[in-house]
Amino acid sequence: MTDLQQRANQLEDQIKTATHTERMALQPQVDRVVATLRATGQSVPRRLERMNNELRDEAIEDMFDNMPI
Repeated sequence: MTDLQQRANQLEDQIKTATHTERMALQPQVDRVVATLRATGQSVPRRLERMNNELRDEAIEDMFDNMPI
């Protein structure tokens, strides 16, 4: 297991127990790990892709929740 894969596992464990605010703070790190895994030709586990997509969706939703009407 590479350092990057270990970091992905650590982030995954952190996110499982994190509050919403903590999850949003970790989202950019997850996104970078996924992008780096892809860029280096390593496989990205489906669960990590799903988690990253869910975090992105949450972040986008938060942006719109805070938008003035």
